[in-house]
Amino acid sequence: MTLRFYDTASATVKDFVPVRPGEAGLYYCGATVQGAPHIGHVRSALVFDILARWLRFRGYEVTTVRNVTDIDDKILANAHASFENDYQGDHPREPWWALAYRFEGVFGRAYAALGIEAPTYEPRATGHVPEMHSLIQELIDAGHAYPALDDSGDVYFDVRSWPRYGELTRQRVEDMQDAPDADPRGKRDPRDFALWKGHKEGEPATASWDSPWGRGRPGWHLECSAMAHKYLGAHFDIHGGGLDLRFPHHENELAQSTAAGRPFANFWLHNGLVTYEGEKMSKSIGNTVSPASMLEEARPLAVRYYLGQAHYRSVLDYRPTSLREATAAVERVEAVLAAAQHSGLSVSWEHMDVPEEFVAVMDDDLNVPRALAVLHETVRAANTALSGPEASTAQPLVSAIAGMSDVLGLLPLMSLDGARDADGAEHRALDSLVQDLLAQRAAAREAKDWALADRIRDQLAAAGVVVKDGARGSEWSVGE
Repeated sequence: MTLRFYDTASATVKDFVPVRPGEAGLYYCGATVQGAPHIGHVRSALVFDILARWLRFRGYEVTTVRNVTDIDDKILANAHASFENDYQGDHPREPWWALAYRFEGVFGRAYAALGIEAPTYEPRATGHVPEMHSLIQELIDAGHAYPALDDSGDVYFDVRSWPRYGELTRQRVEDMQDAPDADPRGKRDPRDFALWKGHKEGEPATASWDSPWGRGRPGWHLECSAMAHKYLGAHFDIHGGGLDLRFPHHENELAQSTAAGRPFANFWLHNGLVTYEGEKMSKSIGNTVSPASMLEEARPLAVRYYLGQAHYRSVLDYRPTSLREATAAVERVEAVLAAAQHSGLSVSWEHMDVPEEFVAVMDDDLNVPRALAVLHETVRAANTALSGPEASTAQPLVSAIAGMSDVLGLLPLMSLDGARDADGAEHRALDSLVQDLLAQRAAAREAKDWALADRIRDQLAAAGVVVKDGARGSEWSVGE
């Protein structure tokens, strides 16, 4: 089996051949910390978390880099608004760097709650200004960048100097929109984008750094090229991010890096967006959903399952019933592992326990929907085996379920000892109803009314409740 991914730049699914044998370098765009995350941010991080887990499963030593953009026009604008209004929530008169640091923490807690592993490196833009200066100078020396034609202190990338500009999104320069990142009067071409932004009147002095071109701060696109180079080298395996970042952000990253003589990424992977009942999420419409609100509605296990269940390149549509459906699906997996553990079986697993069919579909451009189909088929088989006279025959199936769940990052969020149910109102209500039926069934068995006992068992099975009879009486779990 060969590991294959869809590459945005070539618009083809290609075999994964690492730059360095046995290693995989992954850079994906993280948060611009001007505000709290929305579920699109978290979906993107989760996609690349699953990718990193799969690369490790396939034997690669993985280095992941997820940047933090902690200096940006919107960060400065939001911090300025807090001073203008003298109050912003519980954080009155908050300087830009404090606002950025606070929201970086909000993102971090959302990632951690959903079991998204910390990257190998999580560099902040403000910590890599010298590396950005070096890249700018390389581009100026090569004739691909120039100081602004006015006295702004800006430095721009000259898009017409680089014949390959537009290759990622397959556009001609003439068809592109203007770059809205600076006053066009300082540019040779309105589509030239800012590498360095000169300090402007009214901006905080702390939001600028000395440079050969005057005090200022980095352009948005520049930071990722500089940090990817520092942590992964001039040539690495995969660059990822949301579909909305293809242009202009990733197009500009690719141009400035390759124009400086850096091969950059072999693969560009982009995850699809999240919609609300078929419509684009928008604050103006009022249909946005935050990770915090989702975690108030459902367990982290269910939220992770929901955000990761679609193919990474497809649109993920959110509906009011989405989390309930995800909860029902993933708790069937959790329930069979809990029942197996209760029966004395092990939920540990080894590499060989993961089914070949699961491996094949994950190798095929990270096809999580088909992988989940394999997982649920195995859950059904395990439930049948566990309800039979020899529960121990279910051990290979249980190990397979545990392995697949772990690879997808679900197993660490599961509670297999029943502790999660202690305060669950839905579980208590279900348990009350099931226990009443089990009591009726026990009475029927005592009276040797086998027909009634079988009807009750069939009724429970039709509702997805698996009953196992043992020396200590009848126990139940949720199956399919």
